[in-house]
Amino acid sequence: MNDATVHERIRHDIDENEVVLYMKGTPVFPQCGFSATVVGVLSHLGIKFKGIDVLQDPGLRQGVKEYSSWPTVPQLYVKGEFVGGCDIVREMFETGELQQMFQEKAVATADA
Repeated sequence: MNDATVHERIRHDIDENEVVLYMKGTPVFPQCGFSATVVGVLSHLGIKFKGIDVLQDPGLRQGVKEYSSWPTVPQLYVKGEFVGGCDIVREMFETGELQQMFQEKAVATADA
């Protein structure tokens, strides 16, 4: 896959899903501690999200880094907007900013 195709796929994923997590592994079986941490935070908050395993596609793994200009995975997108990686998500959760952002953006929870 070329860069344009990968970037189109990423754009499609983040346009079609309220919350997208590009991660190593799956939400049920994360393949790194950083991905597991973000999955844990989202699950704790009851946020519905689409997990996309970058380990299945080296082009996607590199493409998502280029798309966001962010050098690492996991990467969280909420309503089309790049939020950040593990450290940012964890910090936002601890300060309450993440919960506030989900509320302000009217993101669906698993209960809804």
